[in-house]
Amino acid sequence: MVPSVAALLVSHDGGRWLPAVIDGVRAQRAPLAAVVAVDTGSKDDSAGLLQEAFGDVLRAPGSTSFPAAVDLGLARLRERGEAPEWVWILHDDANPDPGALAALLAAAEADPDADILGPKLREWPSLKRLLELGVTISGTGRRETGLERGEYDQGQHDEVRRVLAVNTAGMLVRRTVVEALAGFDPQLPIFGNDIDFGWRAAAAGHTTLVVPDAVVFHAEAAHRGVRRTSLTGRHTHYQERRAALYTLLANAPGRALPWLTVRLAFGTLLRMLGFLVVRSVGEALDELAALLSLYTHPGQVRAARQARREQPRADLDRARPLLSPWWVPYRHGLDFLGDLVAAATNQAQDVAERRRAAAAEHAPASYAQRPSQDDDDMIAADTGIVVRFLTNPVALVTALVVLVALVAARTAFGSIAGGGLSPVPAGASDWWRLQVETWHPLGTGTAVPAPAYVLPMALLATVLGGSPTAAVSVLFVAAVPFSLWGAWRFLRVVGRLVVFTGASRWILLWGATTWSLVPVVCGAWGDGRLGLVVVASLLPWLAHAALGFADPAADRRWRAAWRVGLLLAIASAFAPVLWLLAAVLVLVVLAAAALVVRGAVRDRSVWGPPAAAIGIVPLLLSPWWIPAVQRSAAEGLLLDTGRLPTPTADTLDLLSGRLEGLGAPWWLGIVVVALAVLALLPRATRIPVLVCWVVALVTGVLAALLGTVTFDLAATSVDAGLGVLVVVLQGALVVAAAIGAVGLSTEQVPWRRVVAGALVVMAAAVPIGGFAWWLGSDPAIADGIDTDIPVYMVQSSEEGPAHGILVIRGSVEDGLTYSIRRGDGVTLGEDEVINTTSEDDGFSADVQALVSRPTTATVDALGSSGIEYVVLPSPADGDVAAVLDATTGLVQASAEDRTTRAWQVDRPLDAGLLQGPASWLRILLLVVQGVGVVVVAVLCLPTTNPRRSRP
Repeated sequence: MVPSVAALLVSHDGGRWLPAVIDGVRAQRAPLAAVVAVDTGSKDDSAGLLQEAFGDVLRAPGSTSFPAAVDLGLARLRERGEAPEWVWILHDDANPDPGALAALLAAAEADPDADILGPKLREWPSLKRLLELGVTISGTGRRETGLERGEYDQGQHDEVRRVLAVNTAGMLVRRTVVEALAGFDPQLPIFGNDIDFGWRAAAAGHTTLVVPDAVVFHAEAAHRGVRRTSLTGRHTHYQERRAALYTLLANAPGRALPWLTVRLAFGTLLRMLGFLVVRSVGEALDELAALLSLYTHPGQVRAARQARREQPRADLDRARPLLSPWWVPYRHGLDFLGDLVAAATNQAQDVAERRRAAAAEHAPASYAQRPSQDDDDMIAADTGIVVRFLTNPVALVTALVVLVALVAARTAFGSIAGGGLSPVPAGASDWWRLQVETWHPLGTGTAVPAPAYVLPMALLATVLGGSPTAAVSVLFVAAVPFSLWGAWRFLRVVGRLVVFTGASRWILLWGATTWSLVPVVCGAWGDGRLGLVVVASLLPWLAHAALGFADPAADRRWRAAWRVGLLLAIASAFAPVLWLLAAVLVLVVLAAAALVVRGAVRDRSVWGPPAAAIGIVPLLLSPWWIPAVQRSAAEGLLLDTGRLPTPTADTLDLLSGRLEGLGAPWWLGIVVVALAVLALLPRATRIPVLVCWVVALVTGVLAALLGTVTFDLAATSVDAGLGVLVVVLQGALVVAAAIGAVGLSTEQVPWRRVVAGALVVMAAAVPIGGFAWWLGSDPAIADGIDTDIPVYMVQSSEEGPAHGILVIRGSVEDGLTYSIRRGDGVTLGEDEVINTTSEDDGFSADVQALVSRPTTATVDALGSSGIEYVVLPSPADGDVAAVLDATTGLVQASAEDRTTRAWQVDRPLDAGLLQGPASWLRILLLVVQGVGVVVVAVLCLPTTNPRRSRP
């Protein structure tokens, strides 16, 4: 006996798919007892097509949900007096294969216990890509199909098996089962009703099978957002996520409900973070809205759970074996991270690869016949990574360069201090405290904000286990290798931009190595100038990101803006003068572009990205910049970071890339200048070389202007910071020389080989000489910071700010200076705070009185200021020592050095004067900075869409 089957087709604005679907229904090899069509307020010709094909069409309003439409169809069958054994549910975007129904019925006959059967779903219109072969749900609410993304149908899943649920697109279900389960849940109007129905059916003891021989082609119009209705709205993801959470909470066993409630809340936060990382802000908000819609209306879930308990023979544990394994969400998390890393890696090809592809279409025949480097790489890939490495001289030399750099940086392994580098604090918490404090107990107390680089240093130290020592060591050890990597990437892209064939790997190696050695040969590395070392390491990466401004796609130019802005903010935190140079360069480049290509900069997508990149920096660094100006410490925005005095640079230093009195021999830098001048000769690369020279010229002019500026600080007078300009100028000349070498390699002139040979010798001398000098140098960071204060006093000062040490140096004849040591002394990050703090005139008057005509009130003032000891380091001035010996309230203290004199203040110690008011402005700026960093970081990341791509 042939079982009776009624097809129930639900439609809403499906006119584009219905003709094929109607043909598919009519072409079924198995007979249909009846066809019921329900149209839910279609605005296209869907109802007319159904009327013409099947005669009777139920018309319902557009707000009718899918469960309600199915109920209407079943009611119409009852009205007709028809009681089919099976109901075949179809969507208007689901086209069944002619043998689909026959295969489903055959499987039902083979397994009499089967109550619900579903087909293999394949993508429409691709027809070959698998969508579903049964479906289940994970503990986090993810719809699980067990298929790989984009998996094609090759018969690899063609076995009938039991599943939790099948899609309603093509579901064959016994009519009595639908009625016994009260149909689909009306709380799931469009999404998730298939899983909920299958879960309830399994709990009631019914069997659901997937039948791969039955094939239905599904367009998934609602899921992909191709079709929007009043039920889906514009927030499809919200509806899907709410359905998933509801299904879990309504069907989970009661004992698991408390843990599930907490897990879903925490999981939603993680999912929101994931969507923000891939710049899907709307979907992140949908996640939160879906969770709140259920958690703020718990009555919906309670009613659903009550209805399921009243279901006959209900046992929720029956569905447990059909649910997704517990480890699946963790696998998806790893897949997501892999996708993100892959997207971030692949984006590096952007401008150069597209230009190279475009140039290949118009390349000369000689190029077309010449095997590309990529082809060589593909051929060599089969020989193995180890063999390729050992037979590649460039790879071997590169590895040798990195190894030599690590050996030369051996001094930086472990704790380092000396030169311009202060000792690090005890833990990362000290940097965090310095970052968030609005008033610092340094000296006599100050509201000058912590320098901007404290935040990235605190973050790095936290990542490295809370060790500031490890953070500083990593920066100094990895400076050259990291810069080498970035310079190679940048020069490779530039080489492909200027010449179709790209730069030779030997040229890339020379340019990258020479550029990476700039912080070493200029003297910044050995002198402990942390700011310059970090900027030199980031500069190639910053330049690489800036290449995105030349991308023809406006979206990519804006993406480049966020990346450049973030990198520039980090670099400017360590060397604030860099932001000023970047702003001037942007103005110069935009002005030149307006003169060369009139009207080009009128497009906001042309001038907007570089302007945004410049504007982002003050926003991200506002907790430092604005309070610094407010506290009369604005000079800190034009100074190099580190201990005073900071090195300066004259004209020769700028040209040779050296800081005053530091660095490798000056002639190494002059060789780079000569190579950069000769780089102007090849015609093929003259324009990009001129661009490098423009950067160098602008840098030199700015250095000349800043060289005339001097700041009078409380301790001494210093010049504006020129260190970062030395680094940038030298880097521009190195790039110019590398580009010129690329151009020379393409010149077809008789004397090319002779000139090239001479230039190779000159060029090779630069990195070789730089490494030789570095290996034999004696860096100041290995010397440490000597203290002439007795150890027991240092240990006492570490007990708190109230145990300060007043250190008086000099003599009456030459002049006296003083400083105050508190805690563990001046550590990295505190130099800039102390250097830019204005002199405390009241305390200076007390010190002056102390060394001339001290009174009891003077000594009392010392105790009130938290001064426990007074020290005259060797050689102590005898006149001052005699005055202090006779001062009431000062008790002589022992000193390790006979020529050092020390006294203890015999007065109650109080650090109350070190306390200052909280600055709500800076607290607000810190919040703005935190939000800004997160937003900009998200905008920098590549966009990936975890949902299936739209057809």
